[in-house]
Amino acid sequence: MLRLGGRREHDEEFVAYYAARAGHLRNTAYLLCGDWHLAEDLTQTAFTKLYRAWTRIDRHDVLDQYARRILLRAFLDEHRRPWRRERPIGPHDDALDSIAPEHRGTEDRQVLKTALLRIPKGRRAVLVLRFWADLSVEQVAEILGCSPGTVKSQTARGLDNLRQVLGDAFEPTIPGGQP
Repeated sequence: MLRLGGRREHDEEFVAYYAARAGHLRNTAYLLCGDWHLAEDLTQTAFTKLYRAWTRIDRHDVLDQYARRILLRAFLDEHRRPWRRERPIGPHDDALDSIAPEHRGTEDRQVLKTALLRIPKGRRAVLVLRFWADLSVEQVAEILGCSPGTVKSQTARGLDNLRQVLGDAFEPTIPGGQP
């Protein structure tokens, strides 16, 4: 266990390293991802992980290598996340020029409400929180007191249940002609 004075000394060393190298590491992150906002997030993640290991690092002469390795792993981890598989569309993309589907009004709402009432309540809760309340997986997990993995699996199963219950009664239209 570090004495208070020793901890303060380590913190001062870390702050000095951060001040000297944060810009360089952020630029490296930008070259990896091509997005300044994501580069900021990756840099923050890398420095957070580096700070947590700071007192265990013996060789401060290889900190740049270590920091870059942490940054690269954070970048790779970020790309494994499902929301990173989504690709933004450009301002002149054809999908933006497509015609919105005809609004079918209250009939759709009633069909969906009836279908939701026919699926198990746990899955229904997940679907409502995720898609109606527009909460993240983590927020739903916190509310329901379960793991994010459980929320994801219950979402998938709930959507399958909903598709089975709906059958051909409800076929949403997605731009590009896909159901």
